Amino acid sequence: MIAKISRGKDTAGLIRYLFDTKKAKDHTDPHLVASWDGFAPDPGRSDDFAATKKLLVADLDLYVKQARRHDRAPELHVWHCSVRAATTDRHLSDEEWADIARRVVAATGIAPQDDPDGCRWVAVRHAPDHIHIAATKVRGDLSTARHWNDYLTADRELAMIEKEYGLHQVVRGDRTAAKRPTRAEQEKARRQGRRTTSRERLRTTVRQLVSVASSPEEFFHLLDGVDGIRVDVQRFSSGDVRGYKVAVEGDTNAAGEPVWFSGSALAPDLSFPKIAERLTGIEGPSPIESGSQHRPNPWHQATAAAERIAHHLNRSDDTAAQAHIAAFAEALDILPLLAPSHLRAQLQQATLAFERASRSRIRARQDQARALRGAVKAMLREPAPRDGTALAMFLDAATLVVIATARWHQLRRHDQQVTAAHQSLIHLQAAYEEAAVAPLAALTRRRPPQQAVERHIRYVRQAVPGHAEQVVEDPAFEVLTAALAEAEAVGHDPERLLRQAASHRALDDARSPARTLAWRMQRLSARGAPGAQTRNSATTGSTPPAPTQRPSVHQSPPGGQRHR
Repeated sequence: MIAKISRGKDTAGLIRYLFDTKKAKDHTDPHLVASWDGFAPDPGRSDDFAATKKLLVADLDLYVKQARRHDRAPELHVWHCSVRAATTDRHLSDEEWADIARRVVAATGIAPQDDPDGCRWVAVRHAPDHIHIAATKVRGDLSTARHWNDYLTADRELAMIEKEYGLHQVVRGDRTAAKRPTRAEQEKARRQGRRTTSRERLRTTVRQLVSVASSPEEFFHLLDGVDGIRVDVQRFSSGDVRGYKVAVEGDTNAAGEPVWFSGSALAPDLSFPKIAERLTGIEGPSPIESGSQHRPNPWHQATAAAERIAHHLNRSDDTAAQAHIAAFAEALDILPLLAPSHLRAQLQQATLAFERASRSRIRARQDQARALRGAVKAMLREPAPRDGTALAMFLDAATLVVIATARWHQLRRHDQQVTAAHQSLIHLQAAYEEAAVAPLAALTRRRPPQQAVERHIRYVRQAVPGHAEQVVEDPAFEVLTAALAEAEAVGHDPERLLRQAASHRALDDARSPARTLAWRMQRLSARGAPGAQTRNSATTGSTPPAPTQRPSVHQSPPGGQRHR
């Protein structure tokens, strides 16, 4: 069930509309199903419709007129709430609709249960699938009803009613969704020949730049350089940033002034305080040994960090888990900027859908997930190799992150986030299947001899006994054997590397465990085979020295952003 609440100042006009059957073709048999005392005059069941309607309006306005004599009546004294059932629900009886109406006015504070001074109200049914509740907001003691947050309280009550009546349970939000474009904004974009509204374009641009920037100062620098976007930064008298607003050049109101949007008007997590909180304490790329030729691949680092997210969602507290989900959303935000052109449409849709799944009422601990954020920044400065392997690896891990995110939200009854995650997964899997074609084909062509394959089967049975048969029977098993052969050729111990790959993350959610293991093998073998000293230290349990040198960072805007 869905409630829609509005306010007004014309009681007679609302009653006229509710009982009208000429202009509104869907109004059939309008009549009262409930009222404040059960005895309100019903124009739909009276021989003298006009007189009864006038009497009903006078009764509803009684307290309003009394309060008006003392200048205590609110200007918008009419409260109107429509309650609609789903099209798949059974038709409720008048008695059932009456019970629902009483529960709604009690829950919202219009007429609390057993309160003799509650507001006057009536519930009108003029169609099989919904009712309208019309009330005046002045109570019997001439005070104004306290109905703050009435939409949320009505929605909670309707959620309980759905369960009790066996009706369709509507996917409900938690008021963390970004504001949708208004109908006027959509019509304006259509007239101007634009596919998206200014609000949607600005939201996408700002989200991508937050994912790109390493500090609030860099964020504003990048934002100011985007072609076609106007920026206005507000500051305190001390010079500190108070907030910002953005507009699309050429998008003006009737007075010819730019149509500005504050960050919070674009999305709850795009206000300046939220952006500043996210852009503090980001880890840079991992250091490396001085003179080493093996610079850490940021795509591999981001993939490894993404693979650990499922573990964090299962083991960490909710605030830390929410931070990892938000950081993963930032990684998705930049993928359309870095991916080949034929993948951008699917990745953009995946990003837009997951944006809703990245927020909830749980406040994120921004001191978490810094490693992933740091790797994401580094990805921008080292594009993925042209063979597509690094991108396919990351997308394979990303699909499992989205599945884990949907499960995490589902356990906490975050219905809208679950739906958004499932929508994102569809586009992400489509992008992965397309991105993986070339690198998987290249691996398949390097399939080792049958004798080596039989040896690899033994490795699999020893390294992943719980998934061995599933991996060996996987159609992509020949891809895994090729990855094992390549690792062995460059000096790795294939069984040891396979154990390490299997220990990174469970394979339960993987659609193709062989492909998932193959990607991990590729990533691990890219680090170079361990020398004799490292193998000896692994045997004795000591730890090799940590690298120290940090790769250079070239401060450049993301690909795809046009700058002045």
